[in-house]
Amino acid sequence: MTSEILVAVLSLAGTALGGVVSVFTANKLTNYKIDELKKEVEKHNGLIDRVYKLEGRADLTEEQIKVANHRIEDLEKNQEVKG
Repeated sequence: MTSEILVAVLSLAGTALGGVVSVFTANKLTNYKIDELKKEVEKHNGLIDRVYKLEGRADLTEEQIKVANHRIEDLEKNQEVKG
């Protein structure tokens, strides 16, 4: 009977140890994946910020082009009146 108890205790210990090791391994892998996803999100957010700034510059450039075109039209009208 003592050998049966010893086998049962060793089986329990082996199973428990295997379970603990597998939980820690899975946790480590999960944390690694989360860290990688955080890096990707940071890259994405940086890209969004850059696109937002570029859109602001594009709006400013379009406004400057409109003003320049208006000035050119005024100069052309003045040239026609004088000429």
